[in-house]
Amino acid sequence: MTGTAEHRGTAEYPTSAGRGVIAWSLWDGGSAAFNAVVTTFVFTVYLTGSSFGDKDVISAQLGWALAIAGLLVALLAPITGQRSDASGRRKLWLGVNTFIVVGLTAAMFFVQASPDFLLLGLILLAAGTVFYEFATVNYNAMLGQVSTPRTIGRVSGFGWSMGYFGGIVLLLILYFGFIHPDVGLFGVTDANGLSVRVSMLIAAAWFGLFALPLLFRVKEYTAPAATQRERVGFFRSYVLLGRDVAALWRNDRQMALFLIASAVFRDGLTGVFQFGGILAAGTFGFSSGDVIIFAIVANIIAGISTVLVGRLDDRLGAKNVMVVALSGTIVAGLAVFFFATGGATMFWIFGLLMCVFVGPAQSASRSFLARSIPAGREGEIFGLYATTGKAATFLAPTLFALFVSLSGSQVWGILGIALVLLVGLLLLIPVKSRQHPLA
Repeated sequence: MTGTAEHRGTAEYPTSAGRGVIAWSLWDGGSAAFNAVVTTFVFTVYLTGSSFGDKDVISAQLGWALAIAGLLVALLAPITGQRSDASGRRKLWLGVNTFIVVGLTAAMFFVQASPDFLLLGLILLAAGTVFYEFATVNYNAMLGQVSTPRTIGRVSGFGWSMGYFGGIVLLLILYFGFIHPDVGLFGVTDANGLSVRVSMLIAAAWFGLFALPLLFRVKEYTAPAATQRERVGFFRSYVLLGRDVAALWRNDRQMALFLIASAVFRDGLTGVFQFGGILAAGTFGFSSGDVIIFAIVANIIAGISTVLVGRLDDRLGAKNVMVVALSGTIVAGLAVFFFATGGATMFWIFGLLMCVFVGPAQSASRSFLARSIPAGREGEIFGLYATTGKAATFLAPTLFALFVSLSGSQVWGILGIALVLLVGLLLLIPVKSRQHPLA
């Protein structure tokens, strides 16, 4: 990464007194349209509803669709990141992939509440997931362009918090404007899934709008002359990737080990939100409206904690933050399990306590990696970060399902998620925190 003032800004708030940071972070706020609305709380819930057929069968089909998407990301993400590093078109490809996701999200409006439209919905969801992951590779790689060694933790945390707050605001708009009322804004009702379908249009517009400040405000990446790499063809990129992975294992074993550890615990952290709504409804008796309200509160808490802990990241180190956050998430998860007989109140208390730790762990993981990457290879390494993460995405769902199947009770799935987090924590502890300077 470059160390010039043009790219790095001031020591406290990079790029013109923080405007670059804010522009970069707003993309995170916009991406909540896909993370919170499409894949977690609205569109996937809509697709697995009774209007499309048997919910268990559809859930399995949705899982396979996302598995295929994950495989494509694992195969292609490092190459796209590597090529954007070499071409100096990091921001360009972020914009292209972002607006492909925007278009796919808007197209979900055409998924009517009928089994005849299930395949279309699954294709749009899987395709959106692929291009969203491609976009995040370049987005994460730009972290070093809007931060300094002193501020990278708080900038990363601010970005994560904007994602949470973006989710809060958008969910509130959709819930009270379209989904909750019998007749919502503009006379929209739930007939033929119209309230959800219109929500997809709002979500698409939200993402597109919040992506614009980054595209206009943050300058395109320019690789330093000493780190520029030759441009090669698509398939030759895989040869270079294989060579680089082997070199990474030989020369920077700690980074390689961190990528493995983070892949495991990030999947566990994803599982906290992925299955939190399912547990709230199935085990603790939440209505669909209660689930969304819980999601909003959870995002508020996660966002605030991520901002506050981001400052500790810069002072105490990202690894220390990750260890404490993962430990706290595990303890809170076990409390949800052991106090489950206490009903919804226990889930509100300990479920929200888990959210205190999830955001800081995710943000610290990103800042730890950003500090570790040699200059000029940010897109490639963040591509590997995405790849290893996708390679482990089966862990939390598999162990959740296994524990539920063996016990016959949904609440036991919490132990499956806690086990994934524990393994990730144990893999992280031996990783040394020696890191390359960013400037």
